[in-house]
Amino acid sequence: MEYIFHLFAGYINIVVLGICLCTGYIIKHSVPIIDNKYIPLILAILGVVLNVWVHQWTFSPDILLGGLVSGLAATGVHQLVKHLRGKDHYRRW
Repeated sequence: MEYIFHLFAGYINIVVLGICLCTGYIIKHSVPIIDNKYIPLILAILGVVLNVWVHQWTFSPDILLGGLVSGLAATGVHQLVKHLRGKDHYRRW
């Protein structure tokens, strides 16, 4: 399992991850009509679009995977921070 994480880590684009993380936070806290279960899907699609843009509008399987991994990693980062802070502290926000 650890090998899989190291394999995908090479595909993460920090800029795409950061933009997706901020976008996901905005969607979660400002757009009540979007159910939280759709946020990973939205971030995965946004990650692909942003990664294609970063690579000057070229498309390949590597760019697709990088966008998907970066967008979904933003969801994982949010969950990691949420659990590290603890539920009581997180609810105060």
